[in-house]
Amino acid sequence: MQRFFPFTATASQRVRIFFFLLLLSLFSLAQAQHTSFESAIARFEAKLAADVANDSLGAITAGVFVGNTVVWKKGFGWADPQHQVPADGETIYRIGSISKSMTAVLMMQMIRKGYFSLDDPVELFLPEIKLLQLPAGSKPVTFRLLATHTAGFAQEPDLPNAAAGPIETWEQKIIASIPTITFVAKPGEKYSYSNIGYGVLGLAVSRAARHPFMDLMQEFLFTPLGMSSSAFILTPAMKERMSTGYANEQASPIGPGKPAYEHAGRGYKVPNGGVYSTVDDLAKFAMSQMGLLPLPLVGPNELAEIQTRHVRSNQNASYGLGFSISDAEPGMVMIGHGGSVAGYTANLVFEPTEKIGVVVMRNYNRGSTNLGLAARSLLRELVTIRRQEQ
Repeated sequence: MQRFFPFTATASQRVRIFFFLLLLSLFSLAQAQHTSFESAIARFEAKLAADVANDSLGAITAGVFVGNTVVWKKGFGWADPQHQVPADGETIYRIGSISKSMTAVLMMQMIRKGYFSLDDPVELFLPEIKLLQLPAGSKPVTFRLLATHTAGFAQEPDLPNAAAGPIETWEQKIIASIPTITFVAKPGEKYSYSNIGYGVLGLAVSRAARHPFMDLMQEFLFTPLGMSSSAFILTPAMKERMSTGYANEQASPIGPGKPAYEHAGRGYKVPNGGVYSTVDDLAKFAMSQMGLLPLPLVGPNELAEIQTRHVRSNQNASYGLGFSISDAEPGMVMIGHGGSVAGYTANLVFEPTEKIGVVVMRNYNRGSTNLGLAARSLLRELVTIRRQEQ
């Protein structure tokens, strides 16, 4: 140790020099670790830029948040290819089924207010559910069963044009759809992902709270979290930042027609896929689910219930209340949801222990980037770096 100190230094000088060198080494280590974190994001950024350029269809906007701060966000490509409007961190996209996560959180808030319980039969508030042709010997359809995709419903109703029509009439489309819902299993028997199930759930929550669903979402989620760029209906200001969707799935007409048409209305698809949002707003929503941003009527008990693995959804993941939950590796849990509607795809995922998350949003359906895989891979890398720092 003497080689670091002049032989003539006093004891107090040696102490000061020692602590200076210690702080210098800690600073250098922190800088190196910070560089590793930034390098992972830089590689992700380069891959997205290359993928969007290769696709030559539209745009991707992505972001990373750590704790309650968005540490990186960037847009790639054209938010509006026709008018060559570039995407940026403020570009708005449809988020598809990530809307389900918000609906589930709203449900828990209304339960906390005392309007109903998780295991109440939905028919207590939505008597139209009695029009279902339940399999023989079935137990009642409850809020829990709908929220966990275990009500046995098929993914879509058999009502023609159920997913079309003005947004103002979405409730009527739900009610008209109910008699046409088919079952793939008895309620409670197994996981079966259902869009119409979440449509029914949203209407039942609204009925129980005796207030319009979209107003409830605004009052209890968007406004408290400062999600000023999130809505079911675009305001004039939001339209200026809205990306132009391009449908390129084989199952739907190719081009911008259907995505543009759906801005006017998606039929029954409001609680299960109707939200517009941005990277910042989805990050705020995730922060609330990590306990970092206060959300009315959502405390530790509600978060624990939401993030409980209620049912196995596939070989590698489970489903909570509105969220997919999986183990990236032992001791690393990933919670989130993906979304896909005509002309738009999105993915949100976060790790609740290290409180790191990733958002990726795109204004076309298929492309070089697998949004879910890309988001989870980056999150795994960032969490690993963070843990190596500790």
